[in-house]
Amino acid sequence: MTTQHFPAALNSAAAGRDRDPHAWVAPLLATVLALLLGPAALILGGLSAMATDNCGPDDCSPALMRHLDLIYSILKFGWPVVLAAIATAWLLPWRRRWSAARVCSALASLMPPLLVLALVFTLPA
Repeated sequence: MTTQHFPAALNSAAAGRDRDPHAWVAPLLATVLALLLGPAALILGGLSAMATDNCGPDDCSPALMRHLDLIYSILKFGWPVVLAAIATAWLLPWRRRWSAARVCSALASLMPPLLVLALVFTLPA
Protein backbone atom coordinates (compact mmCIF):
# COMPACT_ATOMS: atom_id res chain seq x y z
CA MET A 1 0.00 0.00 0.00
CA THR A 2 1.46 3.34 -1.03
CA THR A 3 0.67 6.62 0.56
CA GLN A 4 1.18 9.94 -1.09
CA HIS A 5 2.48 12.79 0.94
CA PHE A 6 1.73 16.26 -0.27
CA PRO A 7 3.69 19.25 0.87
CA ALA A 8 1.97 21.41 3.46
CA ALA A 9 2.21 24.42 1.16
CA LEU A 10 0.20 22.62 -1.51
CA ASN A 11 -2.54 21.68 0.96
CA SER A 12 -2.81 25.20 2.34
CA ALA A 13 -2.86 26.66 -1.16
CA ALA A 14 -5.76 24.40 -2.12
CA ALA A 15 -7.62 25.35 1.04
CA GLY A 16 -6.95 29.04 0.38
CA ARG A 17 -8.41 28.83 -3.13
CA ASP A 18 -11.62 27.36 -1.74
CA ARG A 19 -12.07 30.17 0.77
CA ASP A 20 -14.44 32.90 -0.39
CA PRO A 21 -12.74 36.29 0.07
CA HIS A 22 -16.07 38.11 -0.27
CA ALA A 23 -18.07 35.95 2.13
CA TRP A 24 -18.57 38.84 4.54
CA VAL A 25 -20.30 41.14 2.03
CA ALA A 26 -23.81 39.63 1.98
CA PRO A 27 -24.14 39.20 5.77
CA LEU A 28 -22.79 42.69 6.40
CA LEU A 29 -25.17 44.31 3.91
CA ALA A 30 -28.09 42.32 5.32
CA THR A 31 -27.18 43.34 8.86
CA VAL A 32 -26.86 47.04 8.01
CA LEU A 33 -30.06 47.07 5.96
CA ALA A 34 -31.95 45.18 8.67
CA LEU A 35 -30.77 47.74 11.22
CA LEU A 36 -32.13 50.51 8.98
CA LEU A 37 -35.30 48.85 7.71
CA GLY A 38 -36.32 47.16 10.97
CA PRO A 39 -36.99 50.29 13.01
CA ALA A 40 -38.63 51.98 10.02
CA ALA A 41 -40.95 48.98 9.57
CA LEU A 42 -41.70 48.89 13.28
CA ILE A 43 -42.51 52.60 13.49
CA LEU A 44 -44.53 52.82 10.29
CA GLY A 45 -46.24 49.50 10.95
CA GLY A 46 -47.18 50.69 14.43
CA LEU A 47 -48.51 53.96 13.07
CA SER A 48 -50.56 52.20 10.38
CA ALA A 49 -53.38 51.77 12.89
CA MET A 50 -54.12 55.45 12.36
CA ALA A 51 -55.57 54.47 8.98
CA THR A 52 -58.70 53.47 10.91
CA ASP A 53 -59.17 56.91 12.46
CA ASN A 54 -61.69 58.09 9.85
CA CYS A 55 -63.82 54.97 9.79
CA GLY A 56 -63.31 53.42 13.22
CA PRO A 57 -62.18 49.82 13.50
CA ASP A 58 -65.73 48.46 13.13
CA ASP A 59 -66.70 50.33 9.94
CA CYS A 60 -63.46 50.05 7.95
CA SER A 61 -63.22 48.04 4.78
CA PRO A 62 -62.32 44.36 5.11
CA ALA A 63 -59.33 44.88 2.81
CA LEU A 64 -57.88 47.50 5.13
CA MET A 65 -58.40 45.30 8.17
CA ARG A 66 -56.73 42.34 6.40
CA HIS A 67 -53.73 44.52 5.57
CA LEU A 68 -53.48 45.71 9.15
CA ASP A 69 -53.79 42.17 10.52
CA LEU A 70 -51.05 41.02 8.15
CA ILE A 71 -48.79 43.93 9.12
CA TYR A 72 -49.17 43.18 12.83
CA SER A 73 -48.66 39.45 12.29
CA ILE A 74 -45.43 40.08 10.42
CA LEU A 75 -44.28 42.53 13.09
CA LYS A 76 -45.03 39.95 15.77
CA PHE A 77 -43.62 36.82 14.13
CA GLY A 78 -41.14 38.20 11.59
CA TRP A 79 -38.31 39.21 13.90
CA PRO A 80 -37.25 35.60 14.66
CA VAL A 81 -36.98 35.03 10.90
CA VAL A 82 -34.78 38.10 10.54
CA LEU A 83 -32.51 37.10 13.41
CA ALA A 84 -32.24 33.46 12.33
CA ALA A 85 -31.52 34.36 8.71
CA ILE A 86 -28.83 36.90 9.62
CA ALA A 87 -27.24 34.46 12.05
CA THR A 88 -27.28 31.77 9.36
CA ALA A 89 -25.70 34.12 6.83
CA TRP A 90 -22.86 34.91 9.25
CA LEU A 91 -22.37 31.36 10.53
CA LEU A 92 -22.29 29.47 7.23
CA PRO A 93 -18.77 28.29 6.32
CA TRP A 94 -16.85 30.91 4.37
CA ARG A 95 -16.23 28.62 1.42
CA ARG A 96 -17.23 29.23 -2.17
CA ARG A 97 -19.72 26.38 -2.22
CA TRP A 98 -21.79 28.10 0.51
CA SER A 99 -21.92 31.53 -1.17
CA ALA A 100 -25.35 31.00 -2.77
CA ALA A 101 -26.86 29.82 0.52
CA ARG A 102 -25.27 32.78 2.29
CA VAL A 103 -26.77 35.26 -0.18
CA CYS A 104 -30.20 33.60 -0.02
CA SER A 105 -30.13 33.71 3.77
CA ALA A 106 -29.12 37.37 3.71
CA LEU A 107 -31.97 38.18 1.32
CA ALA A 108 -34.44 36.21 3.43
CA SER A 109 -33.52 38.31 6.45
CA LEU A 110 -34.72 41.43 4.65
CA MET A 111 -38.09 40.06 3.57
CA PRO A 112 -40.17 40.72 6.75
CA PRO A 113 -39.29 44.43 7.10
CA LEU A 114 -39.60 44.99 3.35
CA LEU A 115 -42.98 43.27 3.32
CA VAL A 116 -44.22 45.40 6.22
CA LEU A 117 -43.07 48.59 4.47
CA ALA A 118 -44.69 47.50 1.21
CA LEU A 119 -47.97 46.78 3.00
CA VAL A 120 -47.87 50.10 4.86
CA PHE A 121 -47.33 52.09 1.68
CA THR A 122 -50.08 50.25 -0.18
CA LEU A 123 -52.86 50.35 2.42
CA PRO A 124 -56.27 50.30 0.76
CA ALA A 125 -58.75 53.07 1.40
